[in-house]
Amino acid sequence: MIFNKKSHLVGLDIGTSLIKVAEMKTSGKIPVLQKFGFTPIRPGLIEDGQIIEMDELSQVIRTLFKTHNIKSKNIAISTGGSSVVVKTISMPSAASSSEAALLESIRFEAEQYIPYDIDDMNVDFQVLGDNDGNADQMNVLLVAVKKDIVASYIELTDQAGLNAQVIDVDSFALQNIYEAASKGRNDGMTMLIDVGAHKTSLNIVKDNNSIMMRDSSSGLGQIWEEISSEANCNIDDAVKIFLGGGNESISAETLDEMSQNFGKMWSTEIQNIVKTFHSKSNYGKIDNVLVTGGGSLVSGFINSLSEGLVIPVSIFNPFEGVIVNPKKFTESFINQSAPFASIALGLALRKVNDK
Repeated sequence: MIFNKKSHLVGLDIGTSLIKVAEMKTSGKIPVLQKFGFTPIRPGLIEDGQIIEMDELSQVIRTLFKTHNIKSKNIAISTGGSSVVVKTISMPSAASSSEAALLESIRFEAEQYIPYDIDDMNVDFQVLGDNDGNADQMNVLLVAVKKDIVASYIELTDQAGLNAQVIDVDSFALQNIYEAASKGRNDGMTMLIDVGAHKTSLNIVKDNNSIMMRDSSSGLGQIWEEISSEANCNIDDAVKIFLGGGNESISAETLDEMSQNFGKMWSTEIQNIVKTFHSKSNYGKIDNVLVTGGGSLVSGFINSLSEGLVIPVSIFNPFEGVIVNPKKFTESFINQSAPFASIALGLALRKVNDK
C-alpha cells in the first residue's frame, strides 16, 4: 500500500445524510491521516442512490473541501444499494484464457443474476480463485452498476470541480479499511456491517476475499420516519429529536423504545441472512462481526445482534488502520467520527489507476 502525491486519492463518501472526506499520506507502509471531516446534508438531496439536487449537493462538497483545506482534486467515490449488484459466481476455468474472453463470458452469465438490462449496466469482475467444490470451475466476483448512476456521480463531482478517478462499491471501501486495520492478522471469517441512514450493507470476508455481499433498505431513516409520524414533524426535526435524545413531543423513554425495536428488527434480518449463508456455504461459520455506520450506535442493536448470532459483535474503529496525529485530531473528535468514517477512509486508500 504505497502512495505518492501523484497517485493518492482523496476519499469522498457521499451519503444520504452525511458527506465525509478523508485524505492520507504514508509513513512507511502505514497510511497517515492528513485530513478528515464531515458535514450533514438535508434530507432529499439523494434518494436510493439517485442524486436529486445536483446544484445544492455540489456546493456542499465544494464547501467541505474548502473548509478542510483539501487541495487535491483527484478523488475516489463509491455507491451502493439497489443500483449495484455484487455476486460471486462460478465459471469454467477455461474461460480465463484471456481477460477479453472472460469478460464476454461473464456478461453472458451476468444476465441471469442482474435484474436489469445488461446494456444499462457497467460490468466488472475479479477472479477469486479455484472453486473448492469443482476443480474445473473458478469463483468470480461479479460487480455491476447502473450506467446512469455512474454518470450522475461523475456529473456531480465534475460540477464540484473534482476529478473522480475511481468509483468503488461501499462494501469494498469498508473492506479496504478493515484489511488495513487488521494489519495482516487472521481474524478468520468476518462479517462487516455498515448501517447508514437508508441502507445497510453486509460483506462477509475471508482471507481478504469477499464471500458474500448484501444490501438492504434498513437504516436510521426508519427511526426518523417513525419519530416524524409520532411527533407530527418533518424529517429534519425528527433527526434533531433523535440526536437530542427526545423532547416535549417524544420522551427519551419512548425514543429509546423505538430505537430498541428497530435494532431488534435489523438484528433479526441479519440473523436470517447469516442462517441462510451458513446453510448453503462451504466456507464454514462466521467468526466475528464488526459494525459501523450511525446505526451501530442505536440502543440495544449490538447486544441484540450478538445474542441472536451467538458470535462476538463489536463496533469497528476504522482509525485503527491509520496513524492519527493527536495534535491534529483530538481523541474526542476521533471517537465521535469513528462510526461514520469507514467508507471515506477506505476510499482514501485507493490509488490512481486502481482496478
